[in-house]
Amino acid sequence: MADEPSYQTQRWSKHFDEIDLEIARLAKLLKVPILDPGVIERVLHNDALVCGSPKPQMFEKMRGLLMMHYSVRTKALESLGPEQTLLVLGDVVERLRARFGDSLGEPAA
Repeated sequence: MADEPSYQTQRWSKHFDEIDLEIARLAKLLKVPILDPGVIERVLHNDALVCGSPKPQMFEKMRGLLMMHYSVRTKALESLGPEQTLLVLGDVVERLRARFGDSLGEPAA
C-alpha cells in the first residue's frame, strides 16, 4: 500500500479485518481450509462437507460472513477502485496468514 494510507483506505481495511478475522477464526474451528482453491465457492453454495469438524450453526455464520465480505468488497470497489481494494485485501490476508499460518489452506497460485 502507499506509504501513508488515507483515512478512507484505513476505514475499509478495518471493515475487512473485522469480517475476515471472524471468518478465519470460524474456518479454523470448523477445520475448513478456506484459502484452498474452490473452498470459498463451496461454502457460498452451502456445501458443509468442506468442514473437517461439522457444526451447522458455525458453518451458517461463516457462510453469512463470507457473503458479507463480498458485499463489502463490492462497495469498496466502488469507493476505492480495483487497485486500492486489491491492495487492502492483500494486506488483510497477509495479517491473517501471520496470525493463523497454514491452517487456512493455500491460496490459488
